[in-house]
Amino acid sequence: MKELKILAIVVAISAVLYIGIEPFAHSQMHPHVAPADFSFEDLEKNSKTGDAKRGAQTFMMAGCTGCHGVASQGIPAPMDDETASLSFGVVPPDLSTTGYLYDANYLATLIKDPVKAMKLEHKFNDSNPHPMSAFMGLGGDIDQEVADMVAYLQSISPSSIDGKKAYEDACLRCHGIKYDNKPLPTQADALNAYMGTVPPDLSMTIRSKGEEYLNTFINDPQKHLPGTSMPRVGLNQEAQEKIVSYLENVGDRKKPERETLGLYLMRPFIIPCQSKF
Repeated sequence: MKELKILAIVVAISAVLYIGIEPFAHSQMHPHVAPADFSFEDLEKNSKTGDAKRGAQTFMMAGCTGCHGVASQGIPAPMDDETASLSFGVVPPDLSTTGYLYDANYLATLIKDPVKAMKLEHKFNDSNPHPMSAFMGLGGDIDQEVADMVAYLQSISPSSIDGKKAYEDACLRCHGIKYDNKPLPTQADALNAYMGTVPPDLSMTIRSKGEEYLNTFINDPQKHLPGTSMPRVGLNQEAQEKIVSYLENVGDRKKPERETLGLYLMRPFIIPCQSKF
């Protein structure tokens, strides 16, 4: 009977601490934010229907290949990584998989107004312009021209890629991942000058932040860190889920085994109590 009373007291104290303190601690360490918005409701919608063939011509005439390679189309990057780092602060991405990775409306806004699409108005302005120049049009209907370029990027993209490739194309320019032997291609000094800091290696991010945090953070970093220099990435939901899954595979390969082990470790505490009482 004495042991039962002790158990009841321990359970009561634990319950008070958990109910009274844990929610507060969780709210401070993981403040609630709105869920990820994969429709990018804050961006103006482009209602034009794009033409990929016409978009290929517009893409070349707009001078996109002056900064970006398109390896799948035999268009190499115009600069090596070191030169690109020194020129832009970060290595411009190859656009071969852009149409698969990113939301179409986000891409359209990114072409017309990179700062708005990436939610970096607090960092870049007329006196401090973003390295990516806004597309000002070729003299026709600019929304149609943009829609055509988006259609072209979608037409040359693969129908699907794995999480590792998605990470390489969307994240690796700023974030290395040493647990998978993926060093940072951008020069650290240049990236530090561009971002204000060298973005962290993401090998263990899934363990330190968790899946829920990563989903909202990647979709809109300003929700968690107002004023951060990290841009809104603009990934569609499928691509983002693949990247988060890849990060989990790299940084927490033993998760299923760890969770199973926890259940086994609890058994000695539960079975004796049941047999005694």
